[in-house]
Amino acid sequence: MTTSKQTTAKQLLVRAAARNNAEWCAVVSRSHGLTSEFGQRAWTAPARTPLYHPDAVTLLPDADPAALTGRIDTDAPGASVKDSFACLDLTGAGFHVLFEAQWIHRPAGAPAVASDLVWDAVDAPDTLRAWASAWDRGEGDADLFRPELLADPATFVLAGRSADGRVLAGAVASRSAQVVGVSNVFALDGGPDRAWPGVLDAVHHLFPTLPVVGYEHGDDLASAERHGFEPIGPLRIWLHGE
Repeated sequence: MTTSKQTTAKQLLVRAAARNNAEWCAVVSRSHGLTSEFGQRAWTAPARTPLYHPDAVTLLPDADPAALTGRIDTDAPGASVKDSFACLDLTGAGFHVLFEAQWIHRPAGAPAVASDLVWDAVDAPDTLRAWASAWDRGEGDADLFRPELLADPATFVLAGRSADGRVLAGAVASRSAQVVGVSNVFALDGGPDRAWPGVLDAVHHLFPTLPVVGYEHGDDLASAERHGFEPIGPLRIWLHGE
């Protein structure tokens, strides 16, 4: 494969990852009773989205900044934009860069290391609550994950349990047409390095032919690379206000 073809393949993967992430953001917003819209170049939500989720996700690199910020609520505190290609300048609209990250990709396939936990997909509200409480670590944000998520056919909340049934690790897998996105990877002990083998094994059993994508930065990016992921392109999170 030539360098040009490799670049094109990565660009297509980044676009697939961005679309997948936007679809997941739409699912979370919908579970909170919020509407959103997919345009050709961006997904946007007119009302402030749930905690940790952007108000807009660009789907193509030529998204128009003015049109993008005009379709979200910048009056309410905390509005944010996921610049999927790290190519926008939103400073003129009152945004600053919150952090930068990398889209990541792992080819379809089973993990090389076995998990020491029992993994399955959450299928009941009380189990989802236990999962969210473990993910939250007592910070008070467990209500972000609502039972309505369990009704979405493309969303799989994955739980890693101890022998006595306690949720010790987890992640969310969201399927789209070309890829499966993984987010919210956590483990109470051992960090993402403990969670990834079980997450990848569960994803492989659910979607054996789909590549896995997501985004990470810092130590979490290094952990993902240790488990077979490759960075494929930068993204940038913009936050409105100070």
